[in-house]
Parts: sequence; structure tokens; C-alpha cells
Amino acid sequence: MRTVHSMGDPTPTTSPELRTPNPRQAKTWDKAKRLSALLSELQARRCTTADLARRFAVGQRSIQRDIDALRRMGHDVVEHAGQTYSIPRSGTLLRPAEALAAYAAIRLAHHHSPALNSHYRHALHSISMALPERIRHTLNASVRDTGATPFAERQMEMVATAWMDGRVLNFDYRRPNGQLETGNELCVFFIEISRDNLAPYVIGLERRRRGQVRTFKLSRMVNLSLHQDTYEPDPDFDPQQFLSDAWGVIGSDHPLTVTVRFAPEAAYRVLEGGFPNATLIRRDGYVEMEFRAGVDRSGLPRELLPFLLGWGPRAEVLSPPHVREAWLAELRETLARYDTPPARNTA
Repeated sequence: MRTVHSMGDPTPTTSPELRTPNPRQAKTWDKAKRLSALLSELQARRCTTADLARRFAVGQRSIQRDIDALRRMGHDVVEHAGQTYSIPRSGTLLRPAEALAAYAAIRLAHHHSPALNSHYRHALHSISMALPERIRHTLNASVRDTGATPFAERQMEMVATAWMDGRVLNFDYRRPNGQLETGNELCVFFIEISRDNLAPYVIGLERRRRGQVRTFKLSRMVNLSLHQDTYEPDPDFDPQQFLSDAWGVIGSDHPLTVTVRFAPEAAYRVLEGGFPNATLIRRDGYVEMEFRAGVDRSGLPRELLPFLLGWGPRAEVLSPPHVREAWLAELRETLARYDTPPARNTA
């Protein structure tokens, strides 16, 4: 690893004409915004110039010039083996808007997920300390005691230690059917919060039973301990790629594309976006969308189905046939179970 130090400071320039920029000034403004975003990107993770060129839709030579500009601005650009770059971040880790965004996200998880209750509270308190006193009180007053049992907090501490120290994690796993799967040995690669239930999941190489990357729900991991063996991170593991076809946390080597038709009264909400792996196909009052999702062993997108059922009569699964049939079966069973008038109380 080689640290590249600053070669000088730029000379600041200002102009009242910035209020009505001409094309040249607009180009300068675009570059300034890109430099700011590039700084954040390199502070967050190591990147190659090719990665950054794709991210910002410019050529690699433009990225290299931007990196040189960041050096001249006084940032310590670190060049790593393999031609990746990063910038150490010192001082306050979060700017005000970033701190508020992080606070809101953790507060959501704290109030809607029973796991990691005290960890979330401590994180909220730490983030609030970076914000002015006049809003800190309001923020912390908004965090209510959920009464949740901290059943997964020790598990998270063990997982965090294993990941940070590169130690293999021993644990047993209680499967959804109640069966206890014993003797798992995991090299932790990543931790993900499911968008479906806001529960934490652990992703890693389970080396003893199947020898493949697997996903485990944290609350079902029991009897955790640290193995004497250590491991190195897998340079080929890309969490974004692994989760690219996951609606929540279930990835798949053979993801499924599900076509759904939304009624006009739901169309506006669908068109607002915010859904992963979704593609608009047609809009004619109704809206047709394609959703790509990972499947379980039965070939069904288990994480996607509750989302589709949640739309009630405003969404219709069109294809593939076996997913449409599973969706209809759920609706029919619900109707058969509850479509009877309640018994009258004659007492």
C-alpha cells in the first residue's frame, strides 16, 4: 500500500455570475459535484478507476484527473496494490444530513424489529451526540421503549467479533421447521437487514456442512462460540452481486422474473419506485411490472409473495404460471377460511 500525499492547495475562485451559469460554468459545476461524490465514494470503500468510471458515467482518464485534483485539494489518496484507491476519513464521521438519515434509519429498525434493541438505542445515542443540543433532545425523546427482548444481542456481539477478528464462528442453527442443525462453522462475509421484517441476517462461507456461501437469520443462531481457526476475507465475494436478485436476503443462482399487473388505484404508488429489481413494462392506466427475485428450494420467490399479497385485489400475478398458482392458492385459502359469517351470540 502506498500513501499519496497532497502536492498543494487549490486557489479558491468565486464569481457572482454563478447565479446564472453559462455552459462552461455548468460543466465546472458538474465536475465540482462529481469531485464531492468521488470523495465520499473513496472514503467509503476502495475502488478502481474502472469502478468509478462506471459509477459516474465518465472515462477512466477523467476519473484519474479527478483523483489528481483531490490530491491537490489536500486529501491523502491511498493507492493500494491492484490499482485501487481510497481516502482515509478523519474527524467527525457523519455530516449533519448524513447523521439525520442514519438516525432515522436506525430508529425505524429499533421500533419495528425486536432484535438488537439495546444496540440500536446505543447507536442512536452516539449519532445524536454529533448533532446540536437543540435537536438532540427531540430526537432522543422520539425513541420509545419497545419492551422487546434482546434475544439476538449476544449473537450479534459474537458475529461482530468473528468478523472483525477473522475468526471462524461455531454455532447451531434452528431451522424454520424446528429442526436443530448442529456444528456449523462460518467464515462471516456480510451482515444484511431484511427489508421484509427488518431482522438481521448473517452471510458467509459455511465450510463444514455444505462448503458454500449461505444466509442465516441471526435470531436462529444458537450456542455461538469462536473457533481457533482464522480466515481471510474472500476477495471474490461481492455483497452487491450476491444480493442483486434478493427481494430481501435470499439470493439465487437462478433468479425468477415475475410479471405483475397493478390496477389504476395502485399505479401511482408503484410508479413512485423504491422497489428493488423492478422494471416497468407497460403503462396504460394499469401498470405492468417485472420483479426479479431469488427463489427457495421449491422454486418460489418466498420473499416476494408477501409483498404481492399485500396489494390485495389491486395486483394480479400474470407469470410465471407456478408463481401465479401459488399466489392464487394463498388467496383461495384465505377466502375459504374466513368467507363465512361469524356465529351469532345468542346468549
